[in-house]
Amino acid sequence: MAEMTRRERILASARGERPDKLPFFHWWRHSQTGAVERECRNRGMGLNYERPPATSTMHGVDIVESRAVVGGLTVIRRTYSTPVGSVYEDEWREPGTGQWHGNRSWKDVTPWLTSRLIKGPDDYKVVKYMVENTEYIADYFPIEQAMDWLGDEGVVVAMLPHSPMQMLMIDWIGSEEGRFFYHMADYPELVEDLYHAISRSRQPLYKIAAESPAPITFWGDNVDGQLVTPSIFERYFMPEYEKQQAYLKPLGKILSVHFDGRLGVLKDLIARSAVDIVEAFHPFPMSDMHLDDALAAWPGKTIWVGFPASIYALGPDATREYAEDLVRRAAGSPRVAIAMSTENIVSNENLLAVTSVLEKATL
Repeated sequence: MAEMTRRERILASARGERPDKLPFFHWWRHSQTGAVERECRNRGMGLNYERPPATSTMHGVDIVESRAVVGGLTVIRRTYSTPVGSVYEDEWREPGTGQWHGNRSWKDVTPWLTSRLIKGPDDYKVVKYMVENTEYIADYFPIEQAMDWLGDEGVVVAMLPHSPMQMLMIDWIGSEEGRFFYHMADYPELVEDLYHAISRSRQPLYKIAAESPAPITFWGDNVDGQLVTPSIFERYFMPEYEKQQAYLKPLGKILSVHFDGRLGVLKDLIARSAVDIVEAFHPFPMSDMHLDDALAAWPGKTIWVGFPASIYALGPDATREYAEDLVRRAAGSPRVAIAMSTENIVSNENLLAVTSVLEKATL
């Protein structure tokens, strides 16, 4: 049998088929383009892109950005004005943001919201207006462009925003100091109503993503069992994954979700979910599960491992040893692929250390 391309290898594993070798790849958003990156790709490392399948427009909403100084920190204040009121959010950006990969800074850090749109009960009606007046329009050029550039070197995924409840937990209310959970306790009807509004508004986007040229639709949900409790996951997350799968499955497409946190309390629910790829799974010590435990817990799913940054911090020798342990725990499973990072830049030394192990891994 002819040797598989990197793209074929990654997709075979994603579909639960047997690739010829253990797939490993770097996400473009974290990769350094240069001599070591080229060497690692020549030695088998793939490259994956994430691109949006649509553009969005908020009708009847005026958006203004300005600079503000809050607590001595210079931020970008983004104000949304609607017929029912206004809300704003403050965003702090590290140097280099917007000048490098994926709206990240020179140090690979995304902009950080220091103030969220929803601060109190009066803000819900404004954000609901924004949601209900958002139109999604298919635009497949970014995906087609990346597929043309990438060729057989890896896979392009259709990238969607956080799922509806995660938009509230992470983006619009925030979980710092327990804010989201206080809102759930103090304003349950408002939270529930906005969740359903987001869910309804997303249906066209789910269809657009499924019909894109990308073989995989990717939800960057940042799921962690200490924040997304089992009851929240079952009630608000799993139904959304099923709605997306209703469009994907008939087309033979794949659903990948970013599970980069502690998943032990969610493992049984994840097994029952409509997710095909548990993406960004960070094994112990950055989570509470080892790779072999995850493979046993999710027999029908592919696991895309995110190599733990805490191991990289220990240097190339520790990195090499951990990579060898990952290969042992994978135990030849065809349902594993390893990403060099799902969170941060990887040093040249560590990239070479991981490659030296994974290039020899067999199934």
